[in-house]
Amino acid sequence: MSRVIGIVSIKGGVGKTTTAVNLATVLANNFNKKVLLVDANYYAPNLNFHLGILDPINTLTDVFQNKIKIFDAVYKHNLNFHFIASSLISKQIEPMKLRNEIKKIRSFYEVILLDSSPSLNEEMLSVMLSSDELLVVTTPDYATLSTTLKAVRVAKQKNIPIHGLILNKVRGNKCELSTEDIEKATGVHVLGFLPDEAKTIEAQHSLTPISMYSPNSEISMEYKKIAAALVNENFEDNRFFPAVKKFFSQKISKHEINRELFKHRYFKQK
Repeated sequence: MSRVIGIVSIKGGVGKTTTAVNLATVLANNFNKKVLLVDANYYAPNLNFHLGILDPINTLTDVFQNKIKIFDAVYKHNLNFHFIASSLISKQIEPMKLRNEIKKIRSFYEVILLDSSPSLNEEMLSVMLSSDELLVVTTPDYATLSTTLKAVRVAKQKNIPIHGLILNKVRGNKCELSTEDIEKATGVHVLGFLPDEAKTIEAQHSLTPISMYSPNSEISMEYKKIAAALVNENFEDNRFFPAVKKFFSQKISKHEINRELFKHRYFKQK
């Protein structure tokens, strides 16, 4: 059964598109899922740049303008997932258009990821109306938390379930908000805890997702654990030093507990 997951934020620079690309990569390559990744940022599209496609020929914009069918806009990436790029569009898009087009193609995929605009506008509404569920990407600071609260509020108004928050660019310093603070403010559990690693910039420069560029890094492992929870799979981090550290600390992180609880709640209902 196909699932459409919207990946949203209401602030640029938090790593929403990077997260979408890496989740698509991990789901396709580590969990053998049929994945479609869609750029639903109509007015400032950039997903294609992350994937090394500088000038896509057929785009979602062409679909909306009735120039091509949705199937003609699908590209096959060499990382084993499919994607639909967007190109700059000047006129306003009716929010239900994306939902109607996704309906035509969703039966061909197990997971469809929609990369939203980082603005609270008709683009984000379009993604929310097209999604079965949402992931909200944020960073652990007050400025981003205020925008995250807006995204959560709108999703709840539309009765669209939020899987959880993904905290990105975590540096572990005292100035950052804690997982508990963010969960208390938003009323949403944190499912992912992505450290701020220098190799992420290197990966972006090489137009390669960090989960492939540095598959054993902390952030790559966290992407794999998030993806595993989303599709009810088990993933074991078999690296030696993290295993030793975990053994001596005997402490399970809050977001790790949240992932197990999510799997139990979500898939038990199915």
